[in-house]
Amino acid sequence: MAALLECRGLDVRFSTDTGTVAAVSGLDFDLAPGECLGIVGESGSGKSQTFLAMFGLLAANGTATGSVKYRGTEILNAPRAVLDELRGNRLAMVFQDALSGLTPTMRVGEQLAEVLVRHQGLSRADARARAIEALEIVRLPDAARRYEAYPFELSGGMRQRVMIAMASLCRPEVLVADECTTALDVTVQAQVLRLLDGMKRKAGTAIVLITHDLGVVAGLCDRVLIMYGGRAVEIGPVRRIFREPAHPYTRALLRSMPSLGADPAVDLPVIPGQPPDLENLPPGCAFAPRCTERFAPCQAERPALQVAAADHRSACHLGRVQ
Repeated sequence: MAALLECRGLDVRFSTDTGTVAAVSGLDFDLAPGECLGIVGESGSGKSQTFLAMFGLLAANGTATGSVKYRGTEILNAPRAVLDELRGNRLAMVFQDALSGLTPTMRVGEQLAEVLVRHQGLSRADARARAIEALEIVRLPDAARRYEAYPFELSGGMRQRVMIAMASLCRPEVLVADECTTALDVTVQAQVLRLLDGMKRKAGTAIVLITHDLGVVAGLCDRVLIMYGGRAVEIGPVRRIFREPAHPYTRALLRSMPSLGADPAVDLPVIPGQPPDLENLPPGCAFAPRCTERFAPCQAERPALQVAAADHRSACHLGRVQ
């Protein structure tokens, strides 16, 4: 099956007063129709910047090179008119901070209706009816009344549902959800994840789930891409990576997951050290300074992604699944 999204050699750089920040380096991955791909890594690993670059939403001091194709058509650094036709229509994104993703001076319903008028050519009356229906689908209480509300009048969970409703209005083929359950209580988080799973199963939407939470990945994703220091360090099917992680960083992340029977004061391992400085990355593996399994080649040579098993690749000099 042909990929919906093909990312090859993506580099994202930011020019600052102190130097150049290498936010993303040499990133390759595909996204298939109806697939859910999890993107996992610590803050600053390049997860969000990857997709902001694809959507043409980088900060003014950012540049992106490489190739990103949607259905075979290059979209990286495409003209704004081209991206405006795709964003919110075929490609949609739900941001981590739903309040900043909504215009504070516009009523919630007006923002949803505008998407339908712009991309679907609906009349204002038809757009209003469809927008209220979308709010009901995401189970926003009293949807017709909330249509008239301003974003600040809604709770965080409600705003996140509005963002998902907005993203789903035009039935996009690709939905990027960037930490969309962060800061939500566990009940609301579960409801949001069920909504995303419903879009995947019923509408065939391909979903990219950017998250810190490996538990969320285990419950929703088909494949997972682990990022560290702006690079992919492991990618493969979720079940295989959880069962047989090939990279020391992935193993460390999995060991750090809390369990119900564990005493967090005793049984919760942490990854020592700090994430790398993206202005001054080490010459070898970026994880080497924190890795308990490092040996001489790790300090001098950056490892490339290599096949660890079927559909499973890892960037580690150890070169074996442990």
